[in-house]
Amino acid sequence: MKRSILALASGAFILGAAEFVMMGILPQTAAAMHVSIPAAGHYISAYAIGVCFGTLILVFGRKVPPKNLIILFMVIALAGNTLSAISVNSPMLLVARFISGLPHGAFFGTATLIAKTLADKGKEAQSVSMMVTGQTVANMLGVPAGTLLAETMSWRLAFAILAAWALMTMVLVLAWVPFVAPIKDAGIKGQFRFLTHAGPWLILLAVFCGNTGIFCWWSYISPWLQKTGGWQSAIVPLLMVLAGFGMVTGGIAGGRLADLWKPGATAALSQGIATVGLLLVFLTPGNHVTTAVLTFTLGFALFFNASPQQLLMVQAGEGGGELIAGAAVQIAFNFGNAVGSIIGGAALTVTAMNYHYTGLAGAPIALIAVLMLVTYSRRYETRTGALERMREVRV
Repeated sequence: MKRSILALASGAFILGAAEFVMMGILPQTAAAMHVSIPAAGHYISAYAIGVCFGTLILVFGRKVPPKNLIILFMVIALAGNTLSAISVNSPMLLVARFISGLPHGAFFGTATLIAKTLADKGKEAQSVSMMVTGQTVANMLGVPAGTLLAETMSWRLAFAILAAWALMTMVLVLAWVPFVAPIKDAGIKGQFRFLTHAGPWLILLAVFCGNTGIFCWWSYISPWLQKTGGWQSAIVPLLMVLAGFGMVTGGIAGGRLADLWKPGATAALSQGIATVGLLLVFLTPGNHVTTAVLTFTLGFALFFNASPQQLLMVQAGEGGGELIAGAAVQIAFNFGNAVGSIIGGAALTVTAMNYHYTGLAGAPIALIAVLMLVTYSRRYETRTGALERMREVRV
């Protein structure tokens, strides 16, 4: 099981790095494509839109064994990142980013199902969190490495390396991931039956609002660190490592707490931390200490809710909709990324590039996510269930 999760985590690494590396290399990409930084934010949005459309792969590939789907997703990632590396103008890079995003949501929905299937009873959230750790490690190491490459050599190398990594991951999946039977074929309509209930909608809307709020700030973290925090551009890669460390820590902690407590309540706690962090982005003066602390804290909050929300949706989709439900989290996540990037860019434009206002723009939206998750937890999660899980813990 450990080798299987490692292979899946390798795929999560590629997609996490492809998604988030643009935040670290935004100034260099904008300069190379001859566009402004707010306009370059559309490269983030293009990836997110690709995530939404990519779910159609699961709709028509529901009878395909999950392992084969994972390999297909890596082929698409290879193509998208290769095109990103060789893009010669802004429209071409937008298309390349769209292609790169196509496998993202479908991959995480499928990988969550595999990780849950292979997990020991009672440790499903931890198994999912270890798969998602590939995405958080991408933020701790891959994104800073890409930022460093952009500073010292070329931003194109970041995408070229990701293309090569996708090829390597195909080999790992072929060698290490066992056969997992396709999900029950409930037909096209049956895959979406879980959306007839209110609970999944509360989770998805919370994911969307939470990410919209945090990406008002996160989309522009590189210039924020330099303009507001006073950091030199050469130090930004190290601060991206700090953000990634927060994501790794948050992802692992969220998986463990969700297995012990209530997944919905765990996610609500995460969004609460994000809301406070965004308010502090607006309220605190810009200096080295405050920007470094907020970089870690908001990175922690961003992935503290990853495995709880992913697991809740796969469980909600049981009976033929597991893959779509798991992918729906990533659709909401990335749709929030796209909208957050646009709102954050608008806030910068209106305030003459005052990066404090990215936090003010995002905080109220993140608060809506807290309220939705609290409502979900109070309505669908029982105190008795949480206490029973805690009694099962063995020291």
